[in-house]
Amino acid sequence: MDARGDFVRVEREGALAWVTLDRPPLNLIVPEMVEGIRSTFEALRRDPGVRAAVITGAGRATTGGMQLQVLRDLTPARAKTFIASLHEAIGVVHDAPFPTLCMINGACLGGGFELAMACDLRTAAPDAVLGLPEIRVGIPSVIEAALLPALVGPGRAAEMLLTGESVTAGQALAWGLVNRVAPRAELRAVTTELAGRILECAPTAVRLQKELMVRWRNTDQRTAVEYGVNAFAQSFATGEPREAMEAYLGKRRPHFAP
Repeated sequence: MDARGDFVRVEREGALAWVTLDRPPLNLIVPEMVEGIRSTFEALRRDPGVRAAVITGAGRATTGGMQLQVLRDLTPARAKTFIASLHEAIGVVHDAPFPTLCMINGACLGGGFELAMACDLRTAAPDAVLGLPEIRVGIPSVIEAALLPALVGPGRAAEMLLTGESVTAGQALAWGLVNRVAPRAELRAVTTELAGRILECAPTAVRLQKELMVRWRNTDQRTAVEYGVNAFAQSFATGEPREAMEAYLGKRRPHFAP
């Protein structure tokens, strides 16, 4: 099944949804795309058949960031409304009930990099660049830029945020910011393989794990552990643990209900 929204295209490959920002050549972000991202992921989260999603960009970039003509003429009030809408859209991705991956096939800057950081896993082409250049056009990096220190450490995050300089895919891999780097011709296959390893696991367990990951990011350690205890017990309400363990002991592949 394929679908198209405002500058956002969705393709289904079984339980995997491919979400493509489709405003070439650089897929620059405009309000219509922000709404397209939000509405797309709200629809995907209501679909029980979706077990993972990949975000990428059409052509030679994931996204070059915000369309500057949109930002240039904002008033303080309109700026607050706009950035709040972007945060809401990225938040729907960040809190998705299924794992999310970002396939960075080129430039991934500004709000697009914040979208990538909101995903659980990231893959990149060797010539990809990632960064938050907002400081260079007179504004701070905000909303999901707050995820950067936890991903790369406070010192590296401070350098990126205060200079606006980008990092290469190789640097991002060394820092743990991306999980895989692969030649552009192989990137989709590598990303699909990574997503496939998730899809091989017990569906309910994956959803519980993703829910815990979101809760861990948003709560204190004591509360996070309590959530984990409840999720552990909840997993035994399904037949998945028994099937997975019997398959392991019997040296066979497990068979889970879709």
